[in-house]
Amino acid sequence: MSFDVNEYYSKLNGDDVLIAYKGNVSSELISNVLEVVEARMDDISEDSKIRKKVYNVLVESLQNLYHHIDVLPPGMQNEYEEKFGILVVSRIKTRYRISTGNFVQTSKIDVLKNKIDKINSMSKEELKDMYKFILNHQRLSDKGGGGLGLVDIARKTGNPLDYAFHEYDDEYSFFNLDVHIDFNYG
Repeated sequence: MSFDVNEYYSKLNGDDVLIAYKGNVSSELISNVLEVVEARMDDISEDSKIRKKVYNVLVESLQNLYHHIDVLPPGMQNEYEEKFGILVVSRIKTRYRISTGNFVQTSKIDVLKNKIDKINSMSKEELKDMYKFILNHQRLSDKGGGGLGLVDIARKTGNPLDYAFHEYDDEYSFFNLDVHIDFNYG
């Protein structure tokens, strides 16, 4: 059975949600989301260090989502716009969770999985060195980045990147990434 994006989205909405979005990911959306999340954290008088960290990681997460969205599976093209994605920002006990999701071609899963697994296996110092190396040596990709996004998120949060691939059909899977920002980190 194929992955049900609406069911997945509903499950994410169970916590203390600052914002939940499902639809077209655009540069205007990024600006609006950042404003809403900033206002919601002001409303709950969140610590300024935490607000800054959540904001910075959210910017990186949204840029990753915006720049790396694949074409939708044929069965979904009538239901959603071309740059379809999901974003949910939740406050859960002692941390924030930024959940993003989008469809990827199955042929790209191994490369993405290997990249995240490598990042997750690195120490804080190794992540710092990798970040500097990419800044100094990599060319920009056709999607605009040099591979810094996930490395930067891991550096800023100090937590592993939680991810999963949910099979949609033979050619597509739904990729979700959960980033956790602890209240007491760095």
